Amino acid sequence: MKTSKILILTLTAVILAGCTSFLDRKPLTSKNDTNYWTSENSARLFANGFYERYFPGYNSGWGTAYAPMRGYHFNDDVISTAKQEIFENSVPASRGSSSESADWMANYGGPTWTFAWVRKANYMLDGVERLKNSGAVTEEAYNHWSAVARFFRGAEYSMLVEVFGDVPYYDHVLGDNETDELYKDRQDRAAVMDEVAKDFRYVLQNMRVNDGAAQYLNRYIAAAFISRYMLFEGTWQIYHENNTAKAKEYLELARDAAEVVMSSNKYEFTSDYRSLFASDDLSSNGEVILFRKYDAKIGVYHHVASYSNLAESQVQGANLSFLKSLICTDGKTYSESTLEGADEFDITNLIKTRDSRFEASFYHEPQTSSSTWLYCTKFCNREVEPLFERDGGNKNYPDAYKSNTNTGDAPVIRYAEVVLNWIEAKAELAEMGGTAITQDDLNKSINAIRQRPLAPEAVERGVQQTAALTLGQYPNDPEKPADISSLIWEIRRERRMEFFFEFSRLSDLRRWKMLDQMSGAVNKDLLLGMWVNIPVEMPELLEGESGESLKGELRIKNAAGEIITFDGTNKSEMVGFYIPENISDRDAFNERCYLAPVGEAQINQYLEKGYKLTQTELW
Repeated sequence: MKTSKILILTLTAVILAGCTSFLDRKPLTSKNDTNYWTSENSARLFANGFYERYFPGYNSGWGTAYAPMRGYHFNDDVISTAKQEIFENSVPASRGSSSESADWMANYGGPTWTFAWVRKANYMLDGVERLKNSGAVTEEAYNHWSAVARFFRGAEYSMLVEVFGDVPYYDHVLGDNETDELYKDRQDRAAVMDEVAKDFRYVLQNMRVNDGAAQYLNRYIAAAFISRYMLFEGTWQIYHENNTAKAKEYLELARDAAEVVMSSNKYEFTSDYRSLFASDDLSSNGEVILFRKYDAKIGVYHHVASYSNLAESQVQGANLSFLKSLICTDGKTYSESTLEGADEFDITNLIKTRDSRFEASFYHEPQTSSSTWLYCTKFCNREVEPLFERDGGNKNYPDAYKSNTNTGDAPVIRYAEVVLNWIEAKAELAEMGGTAITQDDLNKSINAIRQRPLAPEAVERGVQQTAALTLGQYPNDPEKPADISSLIWEIRRERRMEFFFEFSRLSDLRRWKMLDQMSGAVNKDLLLGMWVNIPVEMPELLEGESGESLKGELRIKNAAGEIITFDGTNKSEMVGFYIPENISDRDAFNERCYLAPVGEAQINQYLEKGYKLTQTELW
């Protein structure tokens, strides 16, 4: 679906849907509303109004909501200088919204308290029903378009439940006289997700496998997202609710949805890793299930690449905790690998010994423009590197790599996620007595990803593909919690490597009940950067005005664990793990941070009408 067309059709759909406040809205009884639903094309046009909400890609212009790197930077993979961003610590005055904009909360990775999109999906279901009753569409078309509406309703509820837990569930457009329904209290998340699961099963049975163009929502695109949403809820039920029955039900649906995609034989790992995020055209990329098109010819841009172009500063940088999680090319952790330099954490040895995704994601020399001196170039084309090395800045960069005029396509959802969702769901089901994981399962998922082609630039730097994961022969990782199996731990490691700076990490920590890893008191490597030998790698940094400005500021943690501060006379001692400037840990947080509170205004709005809206548990 071309982005320009999406924007136009979104406006059309929003005007026709006319959503206002969830609790105080105008009736949908205008003549235009009645006359709109006349053909299958009416449903198609209306459905396009959902695309930017659920398939935002790199967002647009300067937008950051749901954009990789620019939006997803609240996790244990990255740190900033000074004090780390804190978790929410008080109930907000208001958390409601009547807008259909992509409002979100970075600390939860999801939407605010709004049911505008639920209502919009229900309104579409009503419209499709009118098409059927009038004889304007065939039974097959009715099934498809009702599946489209139910997919978006299920997607919205999946996101709301992920952020808030219990929420009120609505399966139809409410009338003005349905006060009890309008102001009903939150319902148990499992009851809500049961309804979502019903929607998703309907989608997998009734949505078209091809709706005329690869970028129109189809069964494979929907199934890929369903595997994501149901994996989250299935594992939440394990690690938070201890509800094995519900966990099994949702994980089986996640597995089955992933298998819909996998059994199609439409997708394969034919691209090097970097090309997935920094290409002008993803239409022929065999791994990309859905992408968002950006194009200067139609005036549709983003800005994600410009913050990965080496010239712009990166407020967040990869920390030592992330670097230690990377698997070595021999398939072992750094602590047990026999590769030369495997236990070193400077850029040169990391490129040489770690999984190829490291080299594809980071520049090959330290850059002080990153908070940790490790600069992420994952979202910018490799051709920007020689431009930077020649000019040292972006004044001569093409528009595609600077400001908010970037035009690289965005992979909205990839085959790698589907197979990782699949193998995790299967592994968790096996833990509950289900079918055991086989070597073939690993080969179709983790090992298939590891066998991606390497970029020529990576090969020139000596990068090699990572050894396959062998069933029963898992790395001996001292960081693995005792209550997590070695296989599940390796699946989690693979996700961490695969989705750096993307949507996944905070969501994963929350569903696995591992937010404590975002505490510097618990995770000691969280507040450190990579290993740097400043006198050798960056001698000019310690000279002249630069050296003077760094006195008392530049610090490293050496091999003996000592903190060394640069004083102008100890240049040779500045070798160790880089300590970001003025860094300090985030404020203490607790269990309540797994879910977001609703606002005081929303609770009071219920009270004014004589109803009760329960606050989120622990808030």
